[in-house]
Amino acid sequence: MRGATFSAAAGEIHAIVGENGSGKSTLAKIMSGIVLPDDGTVNVNGRHVTSPAEALKTGVATVFQEVLVAEGASIADNVFIGSQGVWRSGTPRKEQVRRAADLLESLMGHPVDASALVETLSLADRQWVTIARALVRSPKVVIFDESTAALDLSGAARLYGEMERLRSEGVCVVIVTHRIAELTTFADSATVLRDGVDVGILRGDEITETRLIELMTGVKAKDGLAAENHRQHTSGGDSSEVVLQAAGLVATAGARPSDFALRGGEIVGFAGLDGQGQAEFLQALTGVRTAVAGEVSAVGKDGRQRGIGSLAEAIAAKVSYISGDRRKEGIFPNLSIAENFGMPLYRHNRRLGIIDRNAITACFKEMAGTLKLRAGAPSDPITSLSGGNQQKVLIGRELAQDPRVVALNDPARGVDISTKRELYAQLDRLAQNGAGIIYLSTEIDELIGLCDRVAVFRDGALLGWVTGRSITSDRILAGMFGHLESDFDVEKALVEQA
Repeated sequence: MRGATFSAAAGEIHAIVGENGSGKSTLAKIMSGIVLPDDGTVNVNGRHVTSPAEALKTGVATVFQEVLVAEGASIADNVFIGSQGVWRSGTPRKEQVRRAADLLESLMGHPVDASALVETLSLADRQWVTIARALVRSPKVVIFDESTAALDLSGAARLYGEMERLRSEGVCVVIVTHRIAELTTFADSATVLRDGVDVGILRGDEITETRLIELMTGVKAKDGLAAENHRQHTSGGDSSEVVLQAAGLVATAGARPSDFALRGGEIVGFAGLDGQGQAEFLQALTGVRTAVAGEVSAVGKDGRQRGIGSLAEAIAAKVSYISGDRRKEGIFPNLSIAENFGMPLYRHNRRLGIIDRNAITACFKEMAGTLKLRAGAPSDPITSLSGGNQQKVLIGRELAQDPRVVALNDPARGVDISTKRELYAQLDRLAQNGAGIIYLSTEIDELIGLCDRVAVFRDGALLGWVTGRSITSDRILAGMFGHLESDFDVEKALVEQA
């Protein structure tokens, strides 16, 4: 931070937006007492906040960008962790389980066994646990730091509804987000940060996607993210070579078999409500998980067809998988930025058994320039980077391996608009060079304009396709709810889901 000023009122939803590395999460941590400012003060309801304990006593609760749960502990323990004291619990165990179950059911929309271990939950449901942990304290101020990033469309809608409920009860809601198109519909105010400084506050009707992008970047924005990146849908035609295919693939028990084919030069999107099997299907295609049934194979540049039943076989076939859950499935938190980038490149850059670090360093510099990585020294720990810049390192290290197929599992989770554009441009270049791209996203706007085809998943299987110029939010949403026809009432379905 470099002298930012921020204020929010009770009964208000106030958004903090900015590019990766602009200071959004740092500001949230300062307000939570986790990071002490070099200068300036933080006041909540007239009290100074200089530690997490003081923030909690003042009524500040924070849901952080990373999904922080204590694995090995129950769901109820995770909800009440830190709120019961060190030596004794103020709430009996059975009451904790009941309260946690009731709160989570109201948030998630379905029953939860709060006595079960937290690691049995999906990433999205673990995020709901961290949200419940904040709300169980009855806070006066709630800070949501990219809390919708792990949630799908319907989950985000439920969370927005919860934010509006908190606002109606006089709670101050602060939300750090990159989902600009969504916050324009429910935020009362928005403070924009750039390079650690507040560069503008927008209120009410002033909060538009165009205006926010202009303040974030300092340059005149173009109209709409999807329109700027719209592909011509000419690559990856029927005459292109199939680079990845599946026959009778069943990724989750009880799902019906699905066939799938990806051609070189095309970008295929994966869409579906949370828990409908699209992530599992993607992982089965790339050897990250073992399929229940069916066969997967890839065709290399040499024309050889290779079966894929494991991650090692996928790597050998130049099939890359990029996870959006960088904390659990991506980074090595104890290693440096350069080591995290270079880890899979060591085996390809050796001379007489000695790693050619100069070659890897040159590759790292090229990646940092292409993806506009905001970082200190390459020897700094990767945890010194913002979440979005960590994701850039993970994306860059996969692209540096010259993959034949790139499968991305919600890679832009918690990533700003500029970084998304850089990623889209890089994927488009890969497709033009003959690679096949699979792009799973929880944000429908990402798929519009980026993809040649969108595979919609329902009940653990591939329900159908939306293709070419007919790729619209209404068509994709209708398919996500089980109706690919365009006259489906999407808004009504979303209200019922929320």
